[in-house]
Amino acid sequence: MRKIRIMEHISLDGVIQSPGGRNEDGDDYQHGGWAAPYRSAAGREAVAEAQGSSFDLLLGRRTCDIFARYWPEAEKGPIADGINAATKYVVTHRPDSLGWGPVGLLGADIVEGVHGIKLKDGPDLIVWGSSTLTSVLLEQGFVDEVVLLVYPVLLGRGKRFFSDSADPRELAFVSTKATPTSVLINSYRPVGALRTE
Repeated sequence: MRKIRIMEHISLDGVIQSPGGRNEDGDDYQHGGWAAPYRSAAGREAVAEAQGSSFDLLLGRRTCDIFARYWPEAEKGPIADGINAATKYVVTHRPDSLGWGPVGLLGADIVEGVHGIKLKDGPDLIVWGSSTLTSVLLEQGFVDEVVLLVYPVLLGRGKRFFSDSADPRELAFVSTKATPTSVLINSYRPVGALRTE
């Protein structure tokens, strides 16, 4: 069975919107590009290690379109090479318009489609961005690992990792690694619904 790993660039207050650039999401986010000052060679190496050398991508349509504008032209290296070579499983109502491949189909039912590809043999599935999709995957119990690249910034507003309407969850800490620019790469394993008192 394939594992699903969510990876996110995230601020200390939980925002994941437009880490790469002001207009990355197409909506001119005021604080877009907030991750750029913290990039480092050590950080790139840690991300490449967390992704692994062979993986497929599971993406929402919007994130796929953002990636398709950037990664095919990105500088060659372990991250770009892995992302470009990966099969892209995209949650979309317009699969015929996907031009950046290779592409795998999920079908009309997201839950059924993800369950089906998770059961097949193949490399792990990595989810970047895709804030709507990540909530569904966590709620359905499909996620095996959450890797958060935590930046020492507070953004206040913006798309969050987990929506306000999502069910509370508990995660078990697995590991952490710090980069020279103070980004923490934290790994967690979902363990189920939130426990209280």
